[in-house]
Amino acid sequence: MPRLRSLYFILAVLFWLPLALPAATESRPATAEELVLLRESLEKSARDLLRWACTQTTIQRDEKGRVKTQAVVRYDPSKPYSEQWTPLKVDGKPPTERDFRKYRRWGERARRRAENPEKDTRPTLGEVMNLAAAQIATEAAGHLTFEVPLRADRNERFPPDKFKVLVRLQKESGALENIAVELRAAFRTRLIVKVKDGEGTLNFATVDPRYAPTLVDLKGDASASIFFVSIGGEYELTRTDFKYVKPYYERFEVQIGPMQAIDF
Repeated sequence: MPRLRSLYFILAVLFWLPLALPAATESRPATAEELVLLRESLEKSARDLLRWACTQTTIQRDEKGRVKTQAVVRYDPSKPYSEQWTPLKVDGKPPTERDFRKYRRWGERARRRAENPEKDTRPTLGEVMNLAAAQIATEAAGHLTFEVPLRADRNERFPPDKFKVLVRLQKESGALENIAVELRAAFRTRLIVKVKDGEGTLNFATVDPRYAPTLVDLKGDASASIFFVSIGGEYELTRTDFKYVKPYYERFEVQIGPMQAIDF
């Protein structure tokens, strides 16, 4: 199963997006009906996320804002795994054979995860969300913003005390609009990497009224240090030219947990 893990190492550790966070107000417990709305909204969008073929444009910038890499790729989950990612342009030029090999490997990694899910022990952001304990952070102008705590078990990527996760829905329809993640405090991962700051946002929109909102863009920044050498930068991802398809993995009756698709 393909996941949104095409980020640089540090952005795979932490991923955050630009969301203008609502003005701070006193939070309150979510009602049972609001918790049902939150779960259903997230699961609907997550379930359909792997059913959209699209053209994906990514731009990575260094800590000074200079473009390091830029790629335009067509993603089609209905094709065999090795053919699901097709580079169209890399750094403004036609893709090379090396680029094609790189994206074929992306597909092969997705195949291994789908065929051997028990070996994929790294939970996604969606899987570590504790939706039952979510609270209402803000409520205004027809929107509900939930603060969703994270589970501690099997969660080395997103330590619950280090990250804040906000999910914004349309109040009446329950349509998912945004997921925002921000780092509360620095932490160390993999012993040699210290993550110092970061934030990011996933924006969702309805591209076909028959289906739940899907991811349309993602933006984030992060900074860290490896052996006291600072690294970091910005990452942008935009998805366009959508087509709803039947995922290849469904041919083999593979069961994918709906929340697995939500990740950075």
